[in-house]
Amino acid sequence: MRRLPPLGAVRAFEAAARHLNFTQAAAELHVTQAAISHQVRQLEQWLGLRLFERRGHQLTITEKGRAYLADISIALDRIASATARVKHGSEGPLRITALPSFAACWLVPRLDAFRKHHPDIELKLTTSTQLWDGIDDRFDLGIRSGLGRWPGLNAELLATESLSPVCAPSLAAGAQALLEPADLRHAHLLHDVPRGGWRMWCERAGVTDIDVDAGLAFDDAALVLQAAMRGQGVALGRLTLARHDLREGRLVRPFDLEIPNDYSYWLVYPDAKAEREDVAAFRDWVLGQAKLDGEASARAAQAA
Repeated sequence: MRRLPPLGAVRAFEAAARHLNFTQAAAELHVTQAAISHQVRQLEQWLGLRLFERRGHQLTITEKGRAYLADISIALDRIASATARVKHGSEGPLRITALPSFAACWLVPRLDAFRKHHPDIELKLTTSTQLWDGIDDRFDLGIRSGLGRWPGLNAELLATESLSPVCAPSLAAGAQALLEPADLRHAHLLHDVPRGGWRMWCERAGVTDIDVDAGLAFDDAALVLQAAMRGQGVALGRLTLARHDLREGRLVRPFDLEIPNDYSYWLVYPDAKAEREDVAAFRDWVLGQAKLDGEASARAAQAA
């Protein structure tokens, strides 16, 4: 016989722990803030330990509360998945969150290939710059840029990233052709965020008389590449994102020099999702696509 705590109280605690806010948890569960507080207190009494520390209006989770949250989040995910299978006969769409730039430049152009290999798996892609922590159940998988260290998430490397100037072919060979790095003094620079990339590249290229802070700045790497393709200037492009347009001739690299970016692209997912067939299918497919892309890039570099 299972000795289970009050499941309504467990659900209230899990929501409160994710938000670290009783009011936001109440809004999510469509109950009052007082009801969340009562249910959390009921669970604490049942367990005989404190799950939160309350200092005025500030709420922090205790060490035992954090450990409990990790386990019950997995259990609640499995309950939700089992319910979906019983109710709908499937898990529902595979929910993916990705950076807007990576989705636009790398993922979306390849999704037709995934559909052909897995016509039975429906996808729902959401783009966001905010990191998904894997605790909530909004998504099944994420693609993020970083160092690969996200507590509670499995992280598998998709691609490292390098930066190099890219521009439209007409601009590279125009009236003020880009024959050597010093020619960038005549160009309109396009910036990604953060803006320090151009400074590092020019220092590596030995160019010192260029105003690396001037030019047009964007908050999305895909928009930088779009502006470059339209001849609006020279971008310090993220080569993983620019690779398809470079192959198609919409962009060119006037100079071979590239500098590494500390951040790489990673596939992330919680343990609770790892055994799902659709998650495993997408994982294997996207890692395979990333490997093929890397091999094609290596062959192109050798042929150059």
